[in-house]
Amino acid sequence: MLITLWLRLGAFLGKTLLWLLGLGLLGWALLMAWSTWQHRGPVSAEELIPDGEAAMTQDIIQTAVRIVDQHRESTRYLRDAHAKAHGCVKAEVQVLPDLATELRQGVFSEPGKTWQAMMRLSNGNAYPQFDSIRDARGMAIKLFDVPGKQLLSDRQGHSEQDFVMFNHPNFFVSDVAEYRQNVAAQADGKKAMAFFPGWDPRTWQVRHLFIALATLSPAPASPTQTTYFSVSPYKFGDANAKFRVMPDPDSCPVYALPTQNQNLPNFLRSALNQQLSTDRVPACFVLQIQRQDAGKYMPIEDTSIEWSESDAPFETVARIKLPAQDFDTPALNLQCDNLSFNPWFGLEAHRPIGGINRLRKAVYEAISDYRHSRNAEQ
Repeated sequence: MLITLWLRLGAFLGKTLLWLLGLGLLGWALLMAWSTWQHRGPVSAEELIPDGEAAMTQDIIQTAVRIVDQHRESTRYLRDAHAKAHGCVKAEVQVLPDLATELRQGVFSEPGKTWQAMMRLSNGNAYPQFDSIRDARGMAIKLFDVPGKQLLSDRQGHSEQDFVMFNHPNFFVSDVAEYRQNVAAQADGKKAMAFFPGWDPRTWQVRHLFIALATLSPAPASPTQTTYFSVSPYKFGDANAKFRVMPDPDSCPVYALPTQNQNLPNFLRSALNQQLSTDRVPACFVLQIQRQDAGKYMPIEDTSIEWSESDAPFETVARIKLPAQDFDTPALNLQCDNLSFNPWFGLEAHRPIGGINRLRKAVYEAISDYRHSRNAEQ
């Protein structure tokens, strides 16, 4: 009798599980169909600024300051994101000698031109943590001695062009409103709730949660073995475009990185140091652009949407070389910590566009000023 009861209960639970699984798959299919229906072209090639964005930006600045205060070390105020650097290394960015005429824009106007640059490689978290923890990985590039008028009026003497990227093609928020909600949840220690702001399922951001989980990827063997994306769009002359930097091992001497001890907290710095400083082997990348086709679903104002390569392939405009060098010294690490990267440091030809980039303009400036003023008091 008891055995029969258990068998029936097991059969009932098995059928229930199958029904739940089927309903889940059906719901997922409907969600994907709805998302596909929503995310189709054409789109605007111009920026569309929503009402209330300026007020939301001020809220985000206050929250970002709170995060900087929360993660302050005993003697240093850290960045509100990408706090931990694997190193700032010298780089050479060479425009392709045979670059197509329509791609000769801004710092890529002169084929064959080589720019001296600095590259910062980092983890994405707002607090320095072990490299083995799943995290976003960042790359920021600063070109030096760039002639021409700078975008920001107070930066006219700096002559630079920055490119800021991380290792996923799209962002886990669409716009400034969602960013405000997300960063506030992070500051309150409720990261998961950023995607579930209320009991109404219509407010849930399940797709964005999956993007965030995909962004928090396992650590690569080295920062030089990862592909990085601008995520948000920029002007590229008269066009709109996104940037990508990916490894180009064929342009550098053959190199096999010795296996690193990934139990060490800073093994990504060790890997970078092993290649560039110990083994004296350069690392190579290509810098590419993806131009917007406004007839396809390639929106400017929604950074959660990946621009499909089938709609617009990436085109190589420059090659990047990290020469053999010594970069891991106390003086250079302090210089790296004090160096600011901002997509708004640069030329009109590469002006950042879209809500997330407009937000960056205000937040980067405010947090950089706050962090540097506090560190100067230490």
